Parts: sequence; structure tokens; C-alpha cells
Amino acid sequence: MKAELLAFIYLLVISNAGSESGPAHLQHIGTNSKTSSDMYTQATAVTDLLRRLTPDNANSFSLRVDPYLSENGLDTFEISSFNGVVTVKGTTGVATAWGVHHYLKYWCNAHISWSGDQLNLPNPLPTIDGTVTVSSPHRYRYYQNVCTSSYSFVWWDWKRWEREIDWMALNGINLPLAFTGQEEIWRRVYLSFNFSQSDLDSFFTGPAFLAWNRMGNIQGWGGPLPAHWYTDQLHLQHLILKRMRSLGMIPVLPAFAGHVPLSVRQLYPNVSVTTLKWNSFEQPYCCTLLLDPTELLFQEIGNLFILEMMKEFGTDHVYSADLFMEMLPKSKETSYLSSTSYGLFNAMLGADPSAIWLMQGWIFHLHQDFWQKPQMEAVLTSVPLGHMLVLDLFAEVDPQWQRTESFFGQPFIWCMLHNYGGNLGMYGAVGNVAKGAIEAMARNSSIVGTGLTPEGIEQNDVVYELMNEMGWRNEAVNVTKWVIEYATRRYGRFSHLVSSAWVLLIQGIYNCTLNYEHHCHAIPVIRPRLGHSIKRWYAVSDVYEAWDLMVKAAPQFLSSSTFRYDLVDLTRQVLQEMSQDIYEQLMTAYGEKNISAVQLHGQSLLDLLDDMDQVLATDEHFLLGRWLKQARMVAINGSAKEALLNEFNARNQLTLWGPNGEIQDYANKMWSGLVGDYYRSRWQAFIKRLESDLVRNIKFNSVQFEKDDISLGLLWTMNSSVYPDSAQGDTWSVVQAIHQTYKTGKKNNQQYVTCSCTSLQLYLYTSVLSYILAV
Repeated sequence: MKAELLAFIYLLVISNAGSESGPAHLQHIGTNSKTSSDMYTQATAVTDLLRRLTPDNANSFSLRVDPYLSENGLDTFEISSFNGVVTVKGTTGVATAWGVHHYLKYWCNAHISWSGDQLNLPNPLPTIDGTVTVSSPHRYRYYQNVCTSSYSFVWWDWKRWEREIDWMALNGINLPLAFTGQEEIWRRVYLSFNFSQSDLDSFFTGPAFLAWNRMGNIQGWGGPLPAHWYTDQLHLQHLILKRMRSLGMIPVLPAFAGHVPLSVRQLYPNVSVTTLKWNSFEQPYCCTLLLDPTELLFQEIGNLFILEMMKEFGTDHVYSADLFMEMLPKSKETSYLSSTSYGLFNAMLGADPSAIWLMQGWIFHLHQDFWQKPQMEAVLTSVPLGHMLVLDLFAEVDPQWQRTESFFGQPFIWCMLHNYGGNLGMYGAVGNVAKGAIEAMARNSSIVGTGLTPEGIEQNDVVYELMNEMGWRNEAVNVTKWVIEYATRRYGRFSHLVSSAWVLLIQGIYNCTLNYEHHCHAIPVIRPRLGHSIKRWYAVSDVYEAWDLMVKAAPQFLSSSTFRYDLVDLTRQVLQEMSQDIYEQLMTAYGEKNISAVQLHGQSLLDLLDDMDQVLATDEHFLLGRWLKQARMVAINGSAKEALLNEFNARNQLTLWGPNGEIQDYANKMWSGLVGDYYRSRWQAFIKRLESDLVRNIKFNSVQFEKDDISLGLLWTMNSSVYPDSAQGDTWSVVQAIHQTYKTGKKNNQQYVTCSCTSLQLYLYTSVLSYILAV
């Protein structure tokens, strides 16, 4: 009853959660999580952003920031035009940038994304009748998963960060995670508590694995960190925070969650620590120590960390920390869970009385047998209402707000996780994305925002575009109509062929309704073995049909970089689908002990991987060489030793993910170089083993093959061969050749089959026609 009453009270005032009114315990989250920059700084920052984005048109805009534009504290923007000048006014810099993007999308038919922009703007710019006003129904639009810093950001320089922060602002994101540079703060704090640099060298992981060191999952793997990493990343964080704050964002900084170096047992033998184990990592990389949050030492370290961070960076009072991330607590006792959670928060509060704890709700999803209602309530109600902000991290598939009575009244952000490990592969749950946050509002929940929480980015732009729009929408979206508009903006003009292709994709492969945790385990990128079973929630023929339509439309769109990107990605997806069919044929041939058929289908699979590698090579976004080059360039003064360490980190994360394949292929990527070299080599070894075993009439030894595969991976991660870091070949020529080859079955009789049914074509063209008539 207590939790229900708290939730009820919260619901009465939720519309004022971001305003100056309402009960004190709820006013806290609105009062203390505000931008720290004045309106003039923010307006200048947005003007500079616009000049970077479209310098030729920047003078045609007048940009203003007016915090009094909204009476309820929710971000609002207004757009109007007069005498050829477009005026955009927003409550914050982010809101103003959001308004600029809104105008560019819906009046200028423009598009901005990770994979490229389409900014062929009309001249003169379109005029607006009257004033267009848009208000977000939520206080926050959050961005990032704690893993994104390693899977995507790890090798970034300031130029790439600047582009990403621009993208955030244009999409209305006002609550981004800001985790860069924290190791230097930890270093200072731990040294002051008598830990040595040697202790820290064996504690901190290498750059590509820091996310899991910060969560207390592993220690030392891929390290030690180079000495200059601490200061270089600290400098980068200053640039990141300055830009985020200048745009009116509220950066979320890290806090102490209790993970300490092993030497704590020698330095402080009387404190209570718990040994944690993650996945199958072994010593010396596993078995991290969690300092009990009720210990005085926990409070002292936690206090000093935030004080040191505030001294270095300032603060916006929102801190992220997670207990038991992907690991189980030592006890289910609610008193223990409540005291540890409050202890963590109290360590924040001791340094910053205005602290708000941002907590990932992932733990409630991952171990639901452990996290029953009493255990969840113990954690969530241990902190005063409104002092905790919960990320419903995987809400598009497994929303936790519904099983926690809206997190027992604590404000939460409805998030789309979508991606694991930065994998490629078309996937989405757009039906849930288009309505999930709307349903949470309709149910009078404690929702205060929407968010993006992918482990890796720069893939599946269409899903992220839709989710970002849900930050200002207050009703569900017709995704069929929406995706036709999306394609028209992305490529600069309408095409019935392109629109029909996107309708097939958005209603099929991008609309998983099976509550499926999609982690790309496609045949090209997983360790070969007998009996792979790949989940499909869509009609493969729809993917082939969409490919046909895009190929037919291609001659009209070859000047569009975003179209070429999508053509490469869709061709990759088609080949991914065909690889499953070939694999099944290979397994059938092996089961029938047909050596010639095994050779035929085995060669077909290797040829397909060659074709995939070739088409991926034609676009810079799909290159292994670019990732490895970025890793090497982080090395100071071109240090060969450090460059090799960084490259090892970069290679290992993609493949073995650990010293002995502990979570092998988790972060797989269908990138040129990786497909044609590493992945092809392992499939070639597998096929040769099948042939040899059939000739010798012996059973396939899966245990031995796994060991051999790990050995192959170890050799590859220690290699330093160079791969192209710029596009090779012409996309259209390569796609044409692949399309002709597989459509006609010219290569080893491998042929794809589309639906090609009149009823489907009529349905698609009718959908497109009805849209044209509607507008």
C-alpha cells in the first residue's frame, strides 16, 4: 500500500515534475537538474552549430533562447518566418536546435544521421504561415548506454565528438551520459587512499574495455592504461562538457558504485567486501571486489570522488552508478538491498546535497528470478522520491515500469536499447517504439522522459530517427506513413519504388513483435559449428523484394550518399539471409555424408563472404581499417608500443572479447576486412574439417574445433596487418553484379526468391498512393 500511495501522489503532480511547483520531494528533480548556461551562451552555441551544419544558410536563421517560453518547465520551441528569415525560439539551446531540425525536416525535406546528411535545401527557404509551436510532453530526452563509451566512442577525437553533440542537440537530447576522462579522477582518489599506481595498473582495463571495469565486471584485461591516457581523456572531457553545457544539456557524470582494486584487502583488512564474478572470466581478470556501501570507507571514497570531480568539471547534480550490474547480490534480504542502495546514494549526497541518482533498470530485466517485487521495492524506495531517476533501459521489448508499479513512484525514462555490442544487422521493434512511451503516459505512470540506450551506435538509422521523434510526440505514430516521409527526406525526393521497399522493411524486419532480445548471431559472424539455429521474426522474401525495388530505383539516386549507404546495408542483409540458407544446405549435405555437396555448398558460403566483403568495402562506414586506424592514432607521438596495445584492444573486442573467447563474437561487426579475412578464415577451416572428417569417416570434434578457433582468434588479435581505411570500388557496380549473380543463380546455383505477387505490389503501391493523396 505504501508504494501504491507514493505512486498515486506522484501521479497527481507528474505534469509539474519539471516546474517550480509541486511537493518538495518531487520538485527536487525539476529544480536541481537544470542547465547551467545562460540563454545568451546557449543561443550562440546553437548559432555556431548551424554554421557547422549548413554554413550557406546560417544567415537565413534568427535563433533565440527564452526559458520563459514554457510555463511548466518542459522544453518548447516556436518557429516563424518573416522577410526571408526563419526565427526559431526555444526554452533552451537544445530546444532551439531541436526546432531548427524540425524546420529542416518538415519544411525543407532535409535529413541528418550518423551515416550521412541530405541538406539540399530549397532556395529561398520555405516560409511558415503563423507560428508553429511544439512542446515536449516530457522533461528529459536521455542518451547513451554505459557500454557505448567502449563499443563506439573509445577512439574518438574532438572532431567526432563535436559532430555527435551537434546530433544530440538537433534531436532534442538534453540528458547525455558524460563518462569520458573519469579514470584520472579515480586515479587521484585511489592514490589519496594509499593505493599505488601499480595497484591501478592491474585494476584499470585497456581502453576498449573500460566500460566493464567501471561496472565492476572485469579488471586489468587489455591494460595497463598508457600514462597519457589519463590526461588526454581528461582534456577531451573538458571539451565535451563545455559544449554540452553551452547548448543547455545536463551532462550525467559518474559516481562511486563500490568497485575497488584487490589491494583493498591488504590496505583495509577490516572492511567488508564481496567478490563478484562476471561471465566466464578467470583470474587475474575476474573476481572484482565490491566494497559494502554501508562501510565508512565507501562513504569516504564516494564523497571524495564527487568532490574531486566537481572541482575538475563542475556538476549538474545528476550522477550515474549501478550496483550489481549483470551480477547477483550476495543476499535477497530486503534490508541488505535497501541499505546498500541507500549507502550508494548517501555517498553522493555527502558531497552534493542536490544529487540525483540516475540508475539503470537493466538489473531488473536481466535476473528476474532474483529481482521480485520485494527486492525491487527495497532498492527503489531506499532513496527519497524524486532523488532517483530510473532508466527503463529495454522498454521497447521488456518494460519494467509495468512490473514495478511504475518503479514504485520514482520518476523514470522510457528507453529503447535496440543494439548489443554495436552489431550490424537490420532489426527494430518499431511498433512498440511508436507507442510505448505514449501508453506509459496514458497509464498515468511516473514517466518523465524518453531515451536512447544502445550499446553501440552508427547502425539502423531509421529506428533511432523514430525513437528521437517520440521525444516530442504525444500520440502514437503510423509507421507506414512515417517511413515513406523518412525515405523521401533521407534521399531528397519521393520514389514509389523506394517507398515500397521501406514499407516492406518497416512492417517486417524492423517490426519484431516477439519480445525478442536481438543480438546479431548471423552465420557470417558467429563461430562455425553444427546445428546453428537463427531466429527470424519476418518474411525473408520481403527483404529480397525490398532489395529488388531499391536496385530498380538506384539509377535515380546514385548521387545520394545516404541512398548508397542503405543500398550497401540492404545488400549486406540479403547476403546475410542467404548465408543462412547455404549453411542449412551445408548441414544437410554433411548429415547425408555427401562430400561433393559439402564442397559445393561450402564454396558457395565462402564466395558469399567474399561478395559481402566486396560490397562493404565500397562505403567508409563499413570498414575494419577505419576502426583500427582510429585506435592506432590515439597513441601519443606515434608510439609503436602503445599503437600495438590499442590495436590489440580494438581487435580483441570485435572477436574473442577476452583472453580465451569469454564472450566471443559478442561485439561482432559485418565490416569489410573482418568479413573477408577473419570470418572467412574460420568458415574455411570449418568446411575443411567437415570434408576431412567425412573422408576419414570420423565424427566432428566440436570441442577440438572450438579450441582451434580460439587459437585462430588469438593469432588474428595479435596481428598488425593493415586494412583499407577508405572506400574501395564503386557501390553501384558491385551491387549490380551481386544482384545479377544471385537473382539468376549463376554462382553455384544459389538463388534468392522474392514474393513477386501481384497482391503485394498492389498493396504497396496503394499504400504509397494513399499517402500521396493524403498530403
